Amino acid sequence: MNAPTALIAEDEPLLAQSLRAELSRLWPDLQIVAEASHGQAALEQALALQPQVLFLDIRMPGMTGLEAAQALAEDWPIAADSAPFPLIVFVTAYDQYALQAFDQAAVDYLLKPVQSDRLALTCARLQAALQQRAGSAPPALEAAVEQLRTLLLAPGLGAPAAGSAERLQVIPASVGETIHMVPVETVLYFEAADKYVRVVTREREHLIRTSLRELLPRLDPQRFWQIHRGTVVRADAISTVQREETGKLTLTLAGHPDRLTASRLYAPRFKAM
Repeated sequence: MNAPTALIAEDEPLLAQSLRAELSRLWPDLQIVAEASHGQAALEQALALQPQVLFLDIRMPGMTGLEAAQALAEDWPIAADSAPFPLIVFVTAYDQYALQAFDQAAVDYLLKPVQSDRLALTCARLQAALQQRAGSAPPALEAAVEQLRTLLLAPGLGAPAAGSAERLQVIPASVGETIHMVPVETVLYFEAADKYVRVVTREREHLIRTSLRELLPRLDPQRFWQIHRGTVVRADAISTVQREETGKLTLTLAGHPDRLTASRLYAPRFKAM
């Protein structure tokens, strides 16, 4: 049987070194195939190396550990010869109240600073889960998607707090020396584009210098639905939804040629009544 493999994503080198050393002592057979210092690197290396276990720090520069896990679930290959989706352990400094979300999602976590006895328990849980997978080959991706969906809906972790910011009615979008006042009700969808967000209406599109993460709390969640980590669509602008074999959905918009992709994480929004 091949040795189990793991990836550590931690932006503090001393903490990453300490975690690696403790894992070596508690689980000698575990091979650490890579270390990543930020979320984007963790995502890229996890897709390339397909380790069996991920230790993801929640607070990392740029993409957080939760966002990296979300992106991984959206991009993980589902071909017959692909490796099962990794078991994820989140490493966090959250307080006990916020940790209830991890418990409800049945996701293991480690509190900083990581204690040896708690890490030993996590290792035992991971070993049991890997052994169970080897015997029964459960639908690992589907289970992981359900766990991540629970976390993404938890206030303070993935979902913005309700009522925490005034709802946007008009978006000031600058083009050269001109500022266009774009009514939010005319926006078909928002799409993350590097450090900007594309604001697409039927007539044209604008770029605004903000992040989708900052924009989301100011949109009405009943009217604007997140369908992918980088896409938010106005619900009443959706014309049709086509389900693909991969579990993703393709959305067409009324009166606009663009097609949008909804990831596995957000597919439950489109269950037929």
